[in-house]
Amino acid sequence: MNRLKLASTVAFLGLVAQPALAAADQWNLDPYHSSVNFTVRHMMVSNVHGSFGKVNATAKYDGKDLKGAEVEAKIETASINTSDEKRDGHLKSPDFFDAAKFPTITFKSKSVKPVKGGFDVEGDLTMHGVTKPVTLHAEKFSEEIKDKKGDVHVGTSATAKVNRKDFGISWSGQLDNGGAMVGDEVNVTIDVDLVKTKEAAPAK
Repeated sequence: MNRLKLASTVAFLGLVAQPALAAADQWNLDPYHSSVNFTVRHMMVSNVHGSFGKVNATAKYDGKDLKGAEVEAKIETASINTSDEKRDGHLKSPDFFDAAKFPTITFKSKSVKPVKGGFDVEGDLTMHGVTKPVTLHAEKFSEEIKDKKGDVHVGTSATAKVNRKDFGISWSGQLDNGGAMVGDEVNVTIDVDLVKTKEAAPAK
């Protein structure tokens, strides 16, 4: 193939590929049917369960190639809830999340890799002013379901383990036996309901 034909072929393939990239759908989190939950050891004898009530997230996915998917999420730190007002106040304080200084927790994906039974989302988690790589292990997406309003939904669940001290959240408290009152490792579970963004009606 001569150079002219090669250049023409490359240009043609580029034009063909552009619509595929532009066709990636955007999905927004349904906050009423999604949740970010966590558990952490308390006094080394039990688990404390908590959640964040205010979460926003978007995903771009063409429905075919997971490797091209993108995910971004933002959590309002002060929306933490462990069903104990006093404890929640302590968690929002400078001892832990310091919600006044760091009002949001964010996640931005860097890659999405299909794995057996689902996919891994690798990205940067920013919390307490520190950014570290974190991998979310997600189940396969559900089938697309259309609700009564005509909105299209898909769902998945994801898990991750985070060491809070990696993000500078180091308060532990001390027990009489020298152990820590609060564990370092936090187990995170995310249940996601995504709604496909509707295309804007053409201008008349």
